[in-house]
Amino acid sequence: MRRLAMLHTVGLLVERFRGTLRESLPDLPCFHMLDESILQDLLRYGPSPGVTGRVVALARLAADAGADFIVFTCSSTSPAIDVARRCIDVPIYKIDDPMAERAVTLGRRIAVVCTTDSTLEPSSALLKGHARHLGREVELLPILVEGAYTALQAGDQETHDSLVTAEATAAAALCDVVVLAQASLAHLAEPLGARLSPPVLSSPPLIIEAIAARADRT
Repeated sequence: MRRLAMLHTVGLLVERFRGTLRESLPDLPCFHMLDESILQDLLRYGPSPGVTGRVVALARLAADAGADFIVFTCSSTSPAIDVARRCIDVPIYKIDDPMAERAVTLGRRIAVVCTTDSTLEPSSALLKGHARHLGREVELLPILVEGAYTALQAGDQETHDSLVTAEATAAAALCDVVVLAQASLAHLAEPLGARLSPPVLSSPPLIIEAIAARADRT
C-alpha cells in the first residue's frame, strides 16, 4: 500500500484531514506534517526564495520519511510547489488542482473567495492555467473577505463564517461558479451550495477523490 504525506501550514487542517481520510480511506497509510511559519511569512512578507526553499525542504522531508505521494493543503504555496515538483522525485499534488479543473468546466465567470491576500494570486493563476490547458475562457472575480482570517485566528469562527457567507452570497449573483479557495472554508461549501444558485466548490472533497484514484492505481 502506498503511503501519503499531507503537508499543512494551518494547524486546524491537520485534524480535519486526519478525520476525513480516516473516514474515506481508512486503509491508506498516511502521515501529516505542519509548518505554520510558511503561511505566516507569506502573509507578512509575500513570496520569497526563503519561503520557497522551506516548502521544498518540507516536501523533501516527507519524501525522506517514505511518502510515495504528497499533498500540500495550503493554496498560498502553489508557486513554490511548482519548484518542489522539479526538485523531488515524488508526485506532489496541489490541494486546489482538482477543484480548479472542475471549476473551469462549469462556467465562464468564476468567483474566487479568499480570506488571505496570499491566496488570491496563486488561486487565480491556477484557475487560469487549467482553463488554458482545457481550452476554456474564464473571467475571474477575486474576492478577499476582509477581517475573516483575523477573526479565525482569534478563535471567532462565527464571525469568520458570517463574513465569508455574506461575500459569497453577493458574488453568486454575478458568477457561474463560486470557488472557496482555501481548505479552511470548505465547511461552508455545503450550506452555501444549498442556498445559492451557482455551484459552490471547495478543495477537500475533490482532492480526496484524487487521492483515492491515485491509491487505487498503485
